Amino acid sequence: MQSYTIGQAARLLGVSPDTARRWADAGRVTTHRDEGGRRLIDGVDLAAFSVELAKAGEVEEDPSYTSVRNAFPGIVTAIKLGDVAAQVEIQSGPHRLVSLLTREAVEELGLEVGMEATARVKSTNVHVDRV
Repeated sequence: MQSYTIGQAARLLGVSPDTARRWADAGRVTTHRDEGGRRLIDGVDLAAFSVELAKAGEVEEDPSYTSVRNAFPGIVTAIKLGDVAAQVEIQSGPHRLVSLLTREAVEELGLEVGMEATARVKSTNVHVDRV
């Protein structure tokens, strides 16, 4: 099973490393230490926590000026496999993305709940927001 450092988890959750560290210190997400003493979060635990945060609306928004990007790095939170098709959910900070793809693609990519993945969106519309 894949594990994530506090910094990696923070990036996937869309928060600062200090925020992720505080959540770990408070016991909101379970951590363990590797041989080098680094705190790690199991991927399945991080996936469940990311869904919990998104539902509670606790993920920090980036206050900077942004343009909507087409790449959403996140963590796989659910996979539903059919005979031919599959549905994959990725939590990217406060964004939940759902992709329908072939079962073969899921198997070739080796996708599993708790692993890091990037959802890429192709669109003919571009939105620019200024906060």
